[in-house]
Amino acid sequence: MAGNEQLAALFREEASEHLAELETTLLELEQHPRDPDLISQAFRSLHTIKGSGAMAGYDDIAHVAHEVESVFAQIRQNKLDVTTAIVALTLEVKDLIRTMLDPAASDWQALRDRLIAAFHAISEGNEHAEAAPVVAGVASAECEKTTRAVRIDWTLRPDFLQNGSNALGVLSELRDMGRCEIRTNLSALPLLSDLDPELCYLSFEIVLETAKADNDIRDVFIFVEDRSEVRISTVNRPTAAAPGAAAASKVSSPATASSEAAAPPEAAGKARTKTKATEGESSIRVSASKLDSLVDLVGELVIAQARLSELASNRADEQLFSIAEDIGRLSAELRDNTLDIRMVPIGTTFVRFRRLVHDLSVELGKDIQLQTDGAETELDKTVIERLFDPLVHLIRNSCDHGIESPEARRSHGKSPGGTVRLSAYHSGPNVYVEIRDDGAGLDPAAIRRKAVASGLLDENAQVSEQDLFKLIFLPGFSTAKTVSNVSGRGVGMDVVKRSVEALRGQIALTSELGKGTTIRLQLPLTLAIIDGLLVAVSDARFVLPMSLVEECIELTELDIERSHNNQLANVRGELVPYVRLRDLFGSAGKRPPIEQIAITTVEGKRYGFVVDGVVGQHQTVIKSLGRMYQGTRGLSGATILGDGTLALIVDVPALLGSLQQAA
Repeated sequence: MAGNEQLAALFREEASEHLAELETTLLELEQHPRDPDLISQAFRSLHTIKGSGAMAGYDDIAHVAHEVESVFAQIRQNKLDVTTAIVALTLEVKDLIRTMLDPAASDWQALRDRLIAAFHAISEGNEHAEAAPVVAGVASAECEKTTRAVRIDWTLRPDFLQNGSNALGVLSELRDMGRCEIRTNLSALPLLSDLDPELCYLSFEIVLETAKADNDIRDVFIFVEDRSEVRISTVNRPTAAAPGAAAASKVSSPATASSEAAAPPEAAGKARTKTKATEGESSIRVSASKLDSLVDLVGELVIAQARLSELASNRADEQLFSIAEDIGRLSAELRDNTLDIRMVPIGTTFVRFRRLVHDLSVELGKDIQLQTDGAETELDKTVIERLFDPLVHLIRNSCDHGIESPEARRSHGKSPGGTVRLSAYHSGPNVYVEIRDDGAGLDPAAIRRKAVASGLLDENAQVSEQDLFKLIFLPGFSTAKTVSNVSGRGVGMDVVKRSVEALRGQIALTSELGKGTTIRLQLPLTLAIIDGLLVAVSDARFVLPMSLVEECIELTELDIERSHNNQLANVRGELVPYVRLRDLFGSAGKRPPIEQIAITTVEGKRYGFVVDGVVGQHQTVIKSLGRMYQGTRGLSGATILGDGTLALIVDVPALLGSLQQAA
């Protein structure tokens, strides 16, 4: 029973990947309906889901996939054209199968029956449309011309059965293709005393008379090709010979034995290339919880290494100091490698938005295309997971508020179709994600009227355009004239801002009326370990994220007198406001005569934090605060220093936000 549950869990995981791939292929196929590679890719995804589902006991899923697969088989044979209706129905099937994968899901039977009936009608209707009265002799002759005999040598790997693979299902599909003769080869079977009941020792020699192409035959082996070896060759006879005779013919002909006969070289080449790639570049599935545990352990190791380094620096022991250096180097490499394992391409999230934009286009009656750049840009998996919901809000807003209707775009001299561009790129220790549309843009005058009417802005207040744009991130603020299923209820943008800031990120917005809007998210590479600037305030230690710190300058009593105690620092001719951390956190003690100002930049504005002294750069392992301190404004966590003491990590954007609200 445990084995069946393990097989089912493995199928659910693999099926989710195939469904994601299927969705991407279908959306591409809608734009390029005659692309044979896309058609074949969709067929293969469905075929794999069908075969794997049948082996794992998901017969309902296998049945649904089979009906859709039948339609795509006719599309591959140029008997059907890809239509918007077929793509839409297949997307519905993809959603249905994802629901069926959830053991707790229910009430999907009616939808399943409707979709099966729809695809069955497409398949049957096409077959009837294809039927035409012909002379029996002619039809028979045509069939005889296209039928050929092929030999299939199928060798199963020893671990073939351990993942629940079923050879009988494959052989049954081959029988459906035509007259099939199968001989089981037992030459690899060991003595009974040496036999391992969990291993497979079988291979098959198959002669098949069929009108199918080699690619169609190879498709039968899609979901077992990584656990077996398949060779397909044409038998040089007009009709099928006995398997033994075919084998003898092949052995006696060196040319045939070494060339895989008349099989298309590109098909054989692809199979060999894939096998070599699989053997040379293997991978292993690891649960996210195990990966998180590994990162936690590495974090503890970094802390222990910092303590060892501090101990070594305080003792005049060269041997201990050398060991501490080695441990420091190894722990740094282990830390970097572990964090690199957690890094995944942001494109895994980007592809999910293609379906969102596709469905929104239909719902809103607009022609919207999603373009993506920088899908290979890598981010910590946790950041990507928590970034999904904010990006959904932003893309929905771009489609609903940003992109105009085709008629409105034409009236303004634009193309009827709008574009939403989603891009990502690295810059220093951060990743930037941009959502840009070529829509109507934000109207500063409309935002100002809404803000005045809501009591958020004085009617005579002089506010810059950029500050007006920031108002849309306030709770409940919306310029939508009507409430729709997509947006307009005044929720979303404030949630986006809070979510991005919770990731220690920043959000900025620029817009030009009539030309479009760009929203840029600045995000850290990882949430586990950051580069920080360790500073001292009295006996306390604080960490400022290094990605936000531009520079550090001195603050003397003379500087304070020159600014008339207005808490403004002259940084090369620019007045930068500052605040003392000792005042914010109520630190005891007297401030030193010469203080340090850490200059930070948030949302394009510079702000200084005054500290007693700068200790230096610090690799900061982030630890969450206890329940009593969770939600404390201005602090995002804590870390343990080399001497065992605690340092608080300052949430710079949140701290500045609270200061601005207080002002």
